[in-house]
Amino acid sequence: MAQLSDDCFAFGGELMAVDRALSLLAERIGPVTGTERAGLGDALGRILAEEVVAPFDVPPHDNSAVDGYAVFFDDLDPAGDTRLPVTARVPAGRALGRPGRRGEAVRIFTGAPMPEGFDTVLMQEDCRTDGGDVLIPAGIKRGANRRKAGEDIREGQVILTSGRRLRPEDIGLLASIGRTALELRRPLRAAVFSTGDEVREPGAPLEPGCIYDANRYVLISALRQLGCAVTDLGILPDRVEDVRAALASASRDHDVLVTSGGVSTGEEDHVKGAVEAEGALHFWRLAIKPGRPVALGRVGTAALIGLPGNPVAVLVTFQRVARPILLRLMGAAADEPPLFPVRAEFAYKKKAGRREYVRVRLSRGADGGLTAVKHPREGAGILSSMVESDGLVELPEELTRVEPGMTVQFLPFSEVR
Repeated sequence: MAQLSDDCFAFGGELMAVDRALSLLAERIGPVTGTERAGLGDALGRILAEEVVAPFDVPPHDNSAVDGYAVFFDDLDPAGDTRLPVTARVPAGRALGRPGRRGEAVRIFTGAPMPEGFDTVLMQEDCRTDGGDVLIPAGIKRGANRRKAGEDIREGQVILTSGRRLRPEDIGLLASIGRTALELRRPLRAAVFSTGDEVREPGAPLEPGCIYDANRYVLISALRQLGCAVTDLGILPDRVEDVRAALASASRDHDVLVTSGGVSTGEEDHVKGAVEAEGALHFWRLAIKPGRPVALGRVGTAALIGLPGNPVAVLVTFQRVARPILLRLMGAAADEPPLFPVRAEFAYKKKAGRREYVRVRLSRGADGGLTAVKHPREGAGILSSMVESDGLVELPEELTRVEPGMTVQFLPFSEVR
């Protein structure tokens, strides 16, 4: 397993643009996980650790795209119907066993191999039969309804590269070349914990002044969705010696430790002191809203990611900052989520020099185009606003005002999962 360098997260204190922070982190972070052999059925969401080359053409032979009749195009009358005898039947999975002959038609079915010589297939719906003959109308194009060998994949083609996070379509592509096992990055081992004497486990009695622990469940779910193997360390008490012991223990068999809150300089923020005693901690002052300084560091050989304490800020900074870091640690290739242009249905003012994320739901405008409707509540502690939104409108640093009708960039939540 690779190790993080002592200074990979170190940086000075000026306010930093999000893109600059991500660029610096990309330069400094590499995979910390090893590889393992796994079956195709266990590969979904995993990171590919090899280059996959096709050993043969897919499909391996010319085949019919429809149920119908295979013919020689040059046998067809371009001005009227053509009558041809139907001399054979070729179902899928069977070969005719001989080359085609001029002046004949062969009944063929979808996926069946094209007999040698035939170059065109007529759909059965376009033809009429008369005894043992088929009547073919004029107008078909040469090569119609014929799928060629290698149309999908050519022998020797690189179909997937190392670092790819595998999706269902990737799994299907691998199956189409007969692969049953792959070299994959081992899942990133992540430990998640909360701190705070006011924090309670859901279902426990809730005393005055206390709250249920939502952030830990947000982080556990987000990490598992990303493909991490997650250990829930629960809620640690506000005692520096207990936090320090838990961090030291977790760092020995985890690749990354993730928490929210508790890393600032307050008297009751004991995570900061515990991390510094066991490793190193650096604050990245990002020009981002919602969000506060993100704490990045190291405990033993494990990375530490400390996110803000407010739940909306937790989700936004996880999606835009922690997720790219985690994917790098997992060995994934660069994965910048796409933004989509939509029309704003709201007015908004912001400070220059700061990137802001506005919670929105999508609506269909009178012209059929997508519009972004701002959630009515903006507070960083209003987790329900994330549930009731489809994604975030990303407002760049230089922008200071949004007016209704303006085109803005929309990040769907589905793109950062």
